[in-house]
Amino acid sequence: MAEARGSDDMLVIAHRGASAERPEHTLAAYERAIDQGADYIEPDLVATKDLVLIARHENELSDTTDVANREEFETRRREKTIDGQRVAGWFAEDFTLEEIRTLRASERVPSIRPANARFDGLYQVPTFADIVKLVRAKEAETGRTIGLYPELKHPTFMLEEAGIDMVDLVLKELRDLGMSADDKVILQSFEIGTLQRLNQRSDFKLVQLVKDEGGPADEPSIRYDEMMSLSGLVEIATYADGLGAPIAKLLNADGSPTSLAADAKAAGLIVHAFTLRPENAYLPAPLRSGSGDAAHGNAMALIAMLKAAGVDGIFHDAPALGVKARASE
Repeated sequence: MAEARGSDDMLVIAHRGASAERPEHTLAAYERAIDQGADYIEPDLVATKDLVLIARHENELSDTTDVANREEFETRRREKTIDGQRVAGWFAEDFTLEEIRTLRASERVPSIRPANARFDGLYQVPTFADIVKLVRAKEAETGRTIGLYPELKHPTFMLEEAGIDMVDLVLKELRDLGMSADDKVILQSFEIGTLQRLNQRSDFKLVQLVKDEGGPADEPSIRYDEMMSLSGLVEIATYADGLGAPIAKLLNADGSPTSLAADAKAAGLIVHAFTLRPENAYLPAPLRSGSGDAAHGNAMALIAMLKAAGVDGIFHDAPALGVKARASE
């Protein structure tokens, strides 16, 4: 799945772009990540009412845009049950692209990333087509091949509640954009059936995401812990190429490896870890430094621990750190 690098080099995947330095899922965040040397950029995909794919971590918009302050959309506020959780807010599938284009992106965690908040209001919400256009422009500029690693967000909810088939929509968009399995594209989802359908209908590389707890929204009787067992990993390998796992499942509290990466590789899967963030708020206590949650700790040590665990790639909020760690080896 990796491009031609040393066999021990870990992929640097820009999580929502360089989201530690720019508001997430903006063209500015993606471009900064590309300029820092990321191998892949990761857009989370949701759909608008008129079936356009846009990049947001969630279909609820108020955490990362100014929609809650827009009087013209006040009546669009709804409550919905998404993957078993009640959520109140404004949802992408209730807006047309034209309406989405009037919104402006904002920083999700301004208390942790106050420098990012200085960019609030500057950027639109990009479409997937916008992102592909940016990638192609940067490839022409740099001579590098830049990967795309989209996640299909809440596909069961989108199909059952909004009548939007994310598998159909993503595959059609990739086709319309002239992209195929020969391109550097990896598709990911927390749901099993979504990946099985993608496997049946395309040759794109696929990664099964798992969480610390709970289970897939489309298979409520299955637990993620079961999926990370030896037999579960063998089953994943029948329809996916890789496993995307939380750092806490790949490392013990003391930083030593769990068996998960080795077990996944024995099943024929590559392993990508999420999410490495540089701030104290997100690092294990022994790796924190300075004072306050927003201060940066020793993320480089965590990268080294994941490398020792046999991880093939890391989702980074600060991809420059991953590039730096690779260059220092």
